Amino acid sequence: MSTTIPTYTLNDGLQVPAIGFGTDRLKGAKGVLSIRQALTNGYRFLDTAYNYENEATVGVALRESGLNRQEVMISSKLPERYHAYDLAIPAIQESLYRAGLDYYDVYLIHWPDPKQDKYVEAWQALIDAKRFGLIRSIGVSNFHPDQLKRLVDETGVVPSLNQIQTHPYYIQDKLIKANNEHSILTQSWSPLGARMADDLLEKESIKVIGDKYGKSIGQVILRWHVQNGFMPIPRSSSPVRQKDNISIFDFELTDEDMSLLSSMAKPDGDIFG
Repeated sequence: MSTTIPTYTLNDGLQVPAIGFGTDRLKGAKGVLSIRQALTNGYRFLDTAYNYENEATVGVALRESGLNRQEVMISSKLPERYHAYDLAIPAIQESLYRAGLDYYDVYLIHWPDPKQDKYVEAWQALIDAKRFGLIRSIGVSNFHPDQLKRLVDETGVVPSLNQIQTHPYYIQDKLIKANNEHSILTQSWSPLGARMADDLLEKESIKVIGDKYGKSIGQVILRWHVQNGFMPIPRSSSPVRQKDNISIFDFELTDEDMSLLSSMAKPDGDIFG
């Protein structure tokens, strides 16, 4: 399947696709098959993490896909137990060994873990890992505005992206504003609502919008992400759903459509409470 996907340019100059593929819980032979199918369906950005315990699965899927390494961008994440600098560098190397890669295109701090308070030390490790050639672009995940500010104030290096929970039920306006102020790309995890998907993906008002364009509810929501300047990373093991999720670049939502989806934000929209 040939799919033309627009790109975003990160604040360090790296270009990434406007949509990626999430791989959490895709493991083993079935995981390889699902990820390989996603690549066949046109995805060119794979998101994994040390904690997902499937970096090897992602690496095998890439090699079995027949695509060149340079054709696919792969992102992974450093867990909080390795935030100490002397632990972080070997963990990043181990992460690469697991995947069978020489470098990651993007590497993130998975969570700041403010109680441990070593995320600046972990950030310095990522800065150096990029300098060593292990990573092309460095970012964070689940960081709040004050934590982003601290990274910049103490190291002078701005994250290229911040992967956060984002969907119509949960729009973190203050955090997205902070990302934009630093030219940090907002990457959306659980872009379709995850555990709330049964509700969100059955929303009649979104179905009405989709019917106008001959699109599904999921496609409308993912299009909302892209038109907001976010990079969604939906996950699906279904080849049909994979194709559905990536086929969002042949229509455009109106301002009224966008406002309607944005008005669905809930006080309790956070999946984790």
